[in-house]
Amino acid sequence: MTTTRSFLFLLGSSRTDGNTEELARLAAEQLPPETEQRWLSLNELTLPDFEDLRHEGDGSYRAPTGNAATLLDATLGATDLVLASPLYWYAMSTSTKRYLDHWSGWMRVPGVDFKERMAGRTLWGVTALATADPSVAEPATGTLRTIASYMRMEWGGMLLGLGNRPGDVLNDTAAAIRAKTFFG
Repeated sequence: MTTTRSFLFLLGSSRTDGNTEELARLAAEQLPPETEQRWLSLNELTLPDFEDLRHEGDGSYRAPTGNAATLLDATLGATDLVLASPLYWYAMSTSTKRYLDHWSGWMRVPGVDFKERMAGRTLWGVTALATADPSVAEPATGTLRTIASYMRMEWGGMLLGLGNRPGDVLNDTAAAIRAKTFFG
């Protein structure tokens, strides 16, 4: 039995159609036509700063509402989660990190079983770098790889592209070649 894949692309850039998004869309073009794709902007679906309540009361959290509920439902509805975040100071964008921080609360919402339900899904990363040295992305890559391991998710990998000014990543021939087989 073949499982239908469903990709959730979470865009963590403050710039619409930036290099990271362009690279993610290039990779997504290679997916089979029947593969479901949902694209959400973390800049448009803003979340409040995460508040750690683990040591208050019974340590559980209330079911999320608003944008947090939308993101939780979309996350749980995907087999493949793609975090497309530009590299800012060797890490993911604030909106991407804030989204991931909310996972801590979602794991503690009674009845959601977030960690258990995320197990077996695949986590991917896409980022644009302003330098040709790919090692500068290792902190962000390591973070996502470790999150995947902790959540018992598969780690799909990190797609890197060189792009500083808008549209630059489209001139990165090596990244374009990698994008064609990234989700393979």
